[in-house]
Amino acid sequence: MEVMAVLAAIALAVAFFFVRGVSEEKRKKRRQREKIHAAFGNAWDRVYEDEELSGIPGFYEAHRRENQIDDITWDDLGMDQIFFQMNHTYSSAGQEYLYYALRTPALSKEEQAQLEGMEEKISWFSSHEKEREDLQVLFSSLGRSGKYSIYDYLGYLDRLGERNSTQAVVMDLLLLFSIALMIMSPPLGMVLFFFILLMNMFSYMKQKREVEPYLTSFAYVGRILDFARELKKTEIPVCAEEWRELSELEKKFGKFRHSAVLGMRGSTMAGDPLSVLMDYVNMILHLDLICFNSMLHEVRVHLADIDRMVELIGRTECLLAVSSWRASLKNGWCSPVFQDGRGEAQNGKNADPCGSLSVAGLYHPLLSEPVKNSIRTEQGVLVTGSNASGKSTFLKAVAINALLAQTVHTCPSESYRGGLYRIFTSMALRDNLESGESYYIVEIKALKRILDAVHADPSPVLCFVDEVLRGTNTVERIAASTQVLKSLHRPGVLCFAATHDIELTRLLETAYDNYHFEEQVEGDDIRFNYQLMPGRAGTRNAIRLLGIIGYDEDIIREADRMAEEFLRTGEWRDRIRRCTGEGDDLYGRGCQGKSGRAGRLRDDSALRG
Repeated sequence: MEVMAVLAAIALAVAFFFVRGVSEEKRKKRRQREKIHAAFGNAWDRVYEDEELSGIPGFYEAHRRENQIDDITWDDLGMDQIFFQMNHTYSSAGQEYLYYALRTPALSKEEQAQLEGMEEKISWFSSHEKEREDLQVLFSSLGRSGKYSIYDYLGYLDRLGERNSTQAVVMDLLLLFSIALMIMSPPLGMVLFFFILLMNMFSYMKQKREVEPYLTSFAYVGRILDFARELKKTEIPVCAEEWRELSELEKKFGKFRHSAVLGMRGSTMAGDPLSVLMDYVNMILHLDLICFNSMLHEVRVHLADIDRMVELIGRTECLLAVSSWRASLKNGWCSPVFQDGRGEAQNGKNADPCGSLSVAGLYHPLLSEPVKNSIRTEQGVLVTGSNASGKSTFLKAVAINALLAQTVHTCPSESYRGGLYRIFTSMALRDNLESGESYYIVEIKALKRILDAVHADPSPVLCFVDEVLRGTNTVERIAASTQVLKSLHRPGVLCFAATHDIELTRLLETAYDNYHFEEQVEGDDIRFNYQLMPGRAGTRNAIRLLGIIGYDEDIIREADRMAEEFLRTGEWRDRIRRCTGEGDDLYGRGCQGKSGRAGRLRDDSALRG
């Protein structure tokens, strides 16, 4: 009776903890679903660890190809911040594919068709809340691969060399033989047993350190296989084709799954009493290392299949993230309309493959209260205006609209119509201290890469240049900037440039449409309306600001006169009187030369802009 009572108590305790565990798991899933529901369409405030950040480009680095967005353009447009704003993902596969997608714009008819297929899925996810949340719960269970990308491990499998389990199997057989030998010769059997035991333990610790990092990626592969199986239970008709392919791929990993039962136990069930026991068994018999070698072989054989599964899974969650991001854009969004060039050739000339670019109500998605602008052009655009008037933000907003149109089929604007462009920028540059290159060298290299891309490939280019060649003197800057921008005025190229140099608006007025931003000085304050206006900038508030700060009125008056004459004639003219001895200075005041004798005033010839 006592034994039965003890067994009953044990059974009740096991049942209690089992029910409690199931109940806790249900509460956990319910809380996660509530979190997912609340997060959709709202800004995310995720904290990224440095190690996680280094792994985000993993899928992109493993799938480099021509005409992806280069580092200069990515940094100029602040695309890291756009990515963080858009990254409504719960798995590594999803966030890595999202990063890849943002750096891989569609450039062909086939890729444009893929964007249209993406649109169907994104729209479906946006309108089917329950199915979307079911899928997001699955993605949250897939989770992240740890501090590194799975590709950080898969790319270095060769470093493990050729591994086999022959030695481990032989040592296990010798261990069994030593146990049998104890029956016939206990002393000899004991010596052999402990000798093999020590060898196995030392060998195990060394090999375990070598393979431990790869167990993380193998565990993620295992979760991907589980995820693929769970997808069969979801009803997502727009993803039926992807689900079928994932199911077929998952069936290829039977051997991997069997080996993972022992090979992954320590990494997936740490703290479990049975796992602690298995740790000692593995240390003696190397069972997990034997299974690891089997998994390693399967992973090497099926690398392409793993990559394809990550791509299919990551792309699906990427579309879920875009759906949530769209809902978070309180200032509106639109789907782009893509077009060919300007239509049929006219007067015996080929149509421009760039066609026209037309964007209405565009804004920068990182601004909470943006001022919207519109632009339509069939040739280059030259934007003038003072500092902080909105030139750079406008250029970035146009570039970001074009990039997002060709990557996630979503534009922060009211309407977007344009072509499929290779996109380049030369904007937020700085001195390269590591290489010792000055700002000017960095700038001309950035511009040359655009010119090289134009000459190397006839496909359309959309480029953005902020303050052309600001790193050199005025005369050479205007001369060189004119020729650089002229060289970018050609069929197949749309160039947007911002400048302070009004001279460029005259020198390039037949090649570039002129636009500007204005500001108003009211008393001791300056106000910007950030509205794009047609024509060249005509205000001279930079000079008026000198007066607000307290500069001499004579300086302000003469600067106004010079600027007015240039705007009227297109030439810089001023009679600059210089003291060469005693005499009057620029303002009629006396000055003393080095010789002490009365000096004379010399007139300089006109300076042409």
